[in-house]
Amino acid sequence: MEIPFRSSERSSLGVEWELQLIDLSSRELAPGAIEILEQLRPDGAEEHPKAKHELLQSTVEIITGICTTVAEAKADLAGTLAEVTAAAEQRGLGVMCAGTHPFTDWQSQLISPKERYLELVERMQWMARRMQIFGVHVHVGVRAPEKAMPIVNALCQYIPHFLALSSSSPYWVGCDTGLASSRTKIFEGMPTAGLPYQLADWAEFEEYMETLISTKSIESVREVWWDVRPHPDFGTVELRICDGLPTLDEIGAVAALAQCLVEQFDTQLDRGYTLPTPASWVLRENKWRASRYGLDADIVVDDKGTVQPVRQAILDLVEELMPTAKRLGCEAELGDVLRVLDVGASYQRQRAVAAASGGDLKPVVDSLLAEMRDGLPATGPVGRPTEPSPGPGDCAGGHAA
Repeated sequence: MEIPFRSSERSSLGVEWELQLIDLSSRELAPGAIEILEQLRPDGAEEHPKAKHELLQSTVEIITGICTTVAEAKADLAGTLAEVTAAAEQRGLGVMCAGTHPFTDWQSQLISPKERYLELVERMQWMARRMQIFGVHVHVGVRAPEKAMPIVNALCQYIPHFLALSSSSPYWVGCDTGLASSRTKIFEGMPTAGLPYQLADWAEFEEYMETLISTKSIESVREVWWDVRPHPDFGTVELRICDGLPTLDEIGAVAALAQCLVEQFDTQLDRGYTLPTPASWVLRENKWRASRYGLDADIVVDDKGTVQPVRQAILDLVEELMPTAKRLGCEAELGDVLRVLDVGASYQRQRAVAAASGGDLKPVVDSLLAEMRDGLPATGPVGRPTEPSPGPGDCAGGHAA
């Protein structure tokens, strides 16, 4: 099975941001995407070019065009976000983003009336119905198919870095899960989600896809939701590991990290280097550690079991990539990684708000709405809480607060 890879301009950039629609009176997720997207749809067009449906009617996904710099991508997103926010406000809805909603029950959600989503739910049933999760996806252009799989494999080494920085889903249906990223574990329930298989080259990727499609496991490449995957139609490598991020500042930080890493790997391939393919057990262990402990994780950095705080690993990586960032024009955005380390990742900020409110999660929603509006806070929570915050007594039963 031949899968054409439509090569992109080197290090071109695209970002997808899944937004939550919030009832401002109850702070619950609220359906509204159908009406909002119809209002925004240009006359004569089938849909808005940069605002799309997602699985749930309480979600609007906004996407960039093909960008050259991180600053351009942020500006592109900001323009579409302003349109969506204005249309939402007309309906008494707010807009925010995090990997999960703190307390809305997934069983209350309406599925978007698009054929592909209805077919997905029919096929996956409970696994798809509970997908009340939200992410940020970053695409970086790759010039040739023979580079795609080596870059995918090499990027997997940095999954814990991206996940720790972006973890924003400590809560699930009103309960503190004890995880920094519960979204990660929920998404892993899908049969083609999670860590990518370590395929040596494009031919192996085509063989794998042929097997899945011929056996009717999937209908197209779009249904392989790896944490890092090649996207043949776009000619990109796509990082899908990040939880939904509350601010454009944080999106710029992870986009800069992704663009710089792919650019560095592309350069190394041009110079004849062989990119690393980390051991699968190390990848699995590190992903778990980042999803559980976030920025307080200690990650395994070699096959011998050497560990290092992920916070230090991120600091080292930013220093290593800064010359590349200067060439790409994203030095400021890469520097925002350090701002996130200073103020805490979203899961830490959310827990601090909950702790200050005696476990009430509505103020957590209010804080996420405010961050979407105002950007990354200037200061973070004292002590950066990482463990579960006080909650309702019946939380262990999974009931909403």
